[in-house]
Amino acid sequence: MEILIIEDESPAAKRLTQLVSELMPNSRIHGNLDSITSAVAWFQKNPAPDLIFCDIQLADGHSFEIFNRVHVTSPIIFTTAYDQFAIKAFKLNSVDYLLKPLNPKELAAAIRKFEQQRIQPTLPVEQLRELLQPKSASFKSRFLVKFGEKIQSIQVADVAFFFSEERVTFLQTNDGKRYILDFTLDQLQESLDPKSFFRLNRKYITSFEAIAEIHTYSNSRLKIKLHHCSDNDILVSREKVAELKEWLDG
Repeated sequence: MEILIIEDESPAAKRLTQLVSELMPNSRIHGNLDSITSAVAWFQKNPAPDLIFCDIQLADGHSFEIFNRVHVTSPIIFTTAYDQFAIKAFKLNSVDYLLKPLNPKELAAAIRKFEQQRIQPTLPVEQLRELLQPKSASFKSRFLVKFGEKIQSIQVADVAFFFSEERVTFLQTNDGKRYILDFTLDQLQESLDPKSFFRLNRKYITSFEAIAEIHTYSNSRLKIKLHHCSDNDILVSREKVAELKEWLDG
């Protein structure tokens, strides 16, 4: 069986590949493709796979754009940190959509559903209802941090932004205090409410309140200034500008 993985976060792609390999040992996995552009190019040059695992939020936009550019009939299991795309995902050959971080049992159930549909292509009414039933996302409400010899809890509402520096991840509070976290930014992105935090680039995830200034920059990019932050070169790529504006306007 030919399987294609479209996922822009390397750790998530590796975990998905491992899980799929264990659950479908006779399959051959293609990818990982990490953008709309690379996915479109792949579909134009290769025969349709038997199954697609596809993240919704890619580096250069929503993956739905892939299927606006090329005709794809393969069944799709969407993976996403957001639950508001359920209806739209369902309309695009979707077998199921799974919320990140992926639960191996839910992934196994989605694969069983795909295998059943290969035998019985028409979805039963109960499966349709299940797909349309909103899934509740669980986001972190606090973080445990070490301060000297003490361990304390920081409420998410008190977090201004997260950033990575020399492979160390930091949490910075609204009053400018900084703490080391045992998380990567990729892991944090999956565990934070996307309505409250936005991934500016590879180094920063910010809350709305932490943004002090926004300036236009060369090549249609934006430069962000954060409160209590000495980094004056926080740039948002041209591909993420529209997504940031949508988040700010939400």
